[in-house]
Amino acid sequence: MLIDFAPVRDHELTYFKLGQRLSVADLKAATHASLDRILEILGDATDAEMVHQPDDPLADDPGAVPGEEKIGWSLAHLVAHVTASAEEQAAVSSILARGIPYVREPRLRWETPWRAIETREQVLQRIEESRRIRIAYLDAWPDTPHLNVYREVSERFLEKWGPLNAPAAVLYGLIHEDGHTEQFRDVRAQAAAALAANAIRFPGLAVQDVAGD
Repeated sequence: MLIDFAPVRDHELTYFKLGQRLSVADLKAATHASLDRILEILGDATDAEMVHQPDDPLADDPGAVPGEEKIGWSLAHLVAHVTASAEEQAAVSSILARGIPYVREPRLRWETPWRAIETREQVLQRIEESRRIRIAYLDAWPDTPHLNVYREVSERFLEKWGPLNAPAAVLYGLIHEDGHTEQFRDVRAQAAAALAANAIRFPGLAVQDVAGD
């Protein structure tokens, strides 16, 4: 069950309003569907394709370590990023659902270092680990979740996206993952083309011939 986030992006619905239409079972199904779509895009990508550093003229990550603000993100990097963000929001949702308001800081986010993910096996492991973690946070909801308990957000966020209760927090993580879908597809296509041309690019290194890998 993939959720259509267009009404949220078009500001026709807030996360809160969309969440009112969905059960915890729906949120679990949407989590599975989101991760399954990533697996579908990755397909049979090899180790080399997973770490291929693509061209991305729009790359701009002010939160990156110095020198990496403008680099293209590999498939492994993307997986590390989107899973960490969705796990954070699922963790917040489990707190809110149990009736405990949550503040803006500290954030409940930790991202697997993307440089440590070097193989297809590691990418798939990260995806399935994230699936287990996120479903577990949804399983931590009580049978009757507190839906009138919220996370502290900025006034600007509140005006633009509405309040964040437990379902809205999960949706916030899922819409972020959904927003990277076309980037996943582009990077996958670039990696496949580079592999076919024996021109896989590894982060921090020159283009390398992988014919003998």
